[in-house]
Amino acid sequence: MSERDDRDRAKSPVGTSGDTRVGARVDDRADARVDKAQYGLAAVLAAVGLYTIYDASQLRVGFGDPIGPRPFPYAIGAAMIVLSVALAVATARGDVPEAEGGEDVDVTSKPDWVTVAKLLGFFVFTIATVNLLGWAISGAILFAGCAWSLGSRTLLRDLLVGLVMSVGSWYFFYVTLEIPLTPGILDGVL
Repeated sequence: MSERDDRDRAKSPVGTSGDTRVGARVDDRADARVDKAQYGLAAVLAAVGLYTIYDASQLRVGFGDPIGPRPFPYAIGAAMIVLSVALAVATARGDVPEAEGGEDVDVTSKPDWVTVAKLLGFFVFTIATVNLLGWAISGAILFAGCAWSLGSRTLLRDLLVGLVMSVGSWYFFYVTLEIPLTPGILDGVL
């Protein structure tokens, strides 16, 4: 180790290695603060993974389909458990997450509750009208309304993009996944 490394280490805060990278480890275990919230997150992640595996084991498999839908939830549940163990090990080793830098967000500004209210209004409108109007129309209004709420001022383009996305998703669910979404007033047209 050179003298320069020793000087840099002396300038760094007590208990740190001078390494400011994401996930930097703390050298001095006496001064290390354990982030107990990460252990809580690991426990919740493991519990959800275990429940996912249990729930997958309760799925009924038909006679003509020996594999059935079980492999996907088994894989997701196992991945969640592996990630929870990895998070617990990383936390035990002293890895700490980097604080949010805010990027291009002004963390000192107040929340824009008007935008939140507009978005919430469009979601409530969609929930209230999806059975009557159908997903194609309600979804188009939802997509266009969310774009308008977030600052878009090209209403016609937003409605056309919303209509293409909602009709496309309607056909994707109906044809590919064989899950019928309500056609509403467009019953017989779609």
